[in-house]
Amino acid sequence: MNVGDAFAILISTIFVYNFVLSRFLGLCPYMGVSKDTSSAIGMGMAVIFVMTLASAVTWPVYRFLLAPSTANVWYRIFGGEPGSYDLTRVLRTISFILVIASLVQFVELFIRKVSPGLYRALGIYIALITTNCAVLGVAVLNIDMFFKNAEPVPGSYLKAILQGFGAGIGFTLAMVLMSAIRERLELADVPEPLKGMPIALIVAGLMSMAFLGFAGLI
Repeated sequence: MNVGDAFAILISTIFVYNFVLSRFLGLCPYMGVSKDTSSAIGMGMAVIFVMTLASAVTWPVYRFLLAPSTANVWYRIFGGEPGSYDLTRVLRTISFILVIASLVQFVELFIRKVSPGLYRALGIYIALITTNCAVLGVAVLNIDMFFKNAEPVPGSYLKAILQGFGAGIGFTLAMVLMSAIRERLELADVPEPLKGMPIALIVAGLMSMAFLGFAGLI
């Protein structure tokens, strides 16, 4: 993987195909933890760590366990051409969820030990990283993009890790921008029917439209 490929992956995941504002994944913590900047940054750092590590772990799980074994076993039992069944897609989802859940438990214990205040501020949302579809989405996307016929493309492992890291940066960027706007809105004269979640949803829609302007970068 050269510098150009790395730059393209980062720009793509952070701006062009931002997982929150373009792919619309991870909206629950995006809306729930973006009320103040400190909590948004803390959640963003946790998601960056989980996404990067999940990408680093799920790639070898798929490459060395799921891809060869499931296709082989399924073929021997039911016959047909190898690779003609989709059992691997089912098992990879289950496996990836287990990997992500384990990583989130590690992050939760670490934050509780290092920063109890941040742990209390994040509350239930840190546990929701387990079911954060953005984390599972980047793991699945790594497989779909960097594997062909169950075989990895050259440099796919580093590309997968970089894509996980870039997706986490993009998630954090969206969280911090949203939290900054919502803090300003607390001081603004917002019409009563729009206070709270309604104005937050309007802002999220406008931010998503603004990020469409990055589409020409790739």
